Amino acid sequence: MRLRKRDLSTVYLKERLTGQDDEGNFQEGFSTESTELQMNVQSAGGQVMASVYGQSLPYIKSCKYQGDQIKEGKNEKDGICLYVSKNEEPDYEIIAIQSFSTHCNVTLKKLGDDDGR
Repeated sequence: MRLRKRDLSTVYLKERLTGQDDEGNFQEGFSTESTELQMNVQSAGGQVMASVYGQSLPYIKSCKYQGDQIKEGKNEKDGICLYVSKNEEPDYEIIAIQSFSTHCNVTLKKLGDDDGR
């Protein structure tokens, strides 16, 4: 399966960073460096997705990606700059990656409150 160039959107991948401050509290954030990616981004839909995500379905995106920058088991919880510039904090995070022989299905969830707002 090959993705058509006209359907691809430019997004930016930012790695998730975790660490501890001086007082021992865990802190999470995203790196300042970003990697440019080309993905086919669509709104999630369908009966199965609706039953899994419920009312937060409008804040879920389903993407297809061909390349080696996103790997299953490595990039979950990383940030994606979809509607913001690469210099800002990511507006979506990767919640699931399914690898196939020629591409990956990537599921994104909007960052914010629990329901995506």
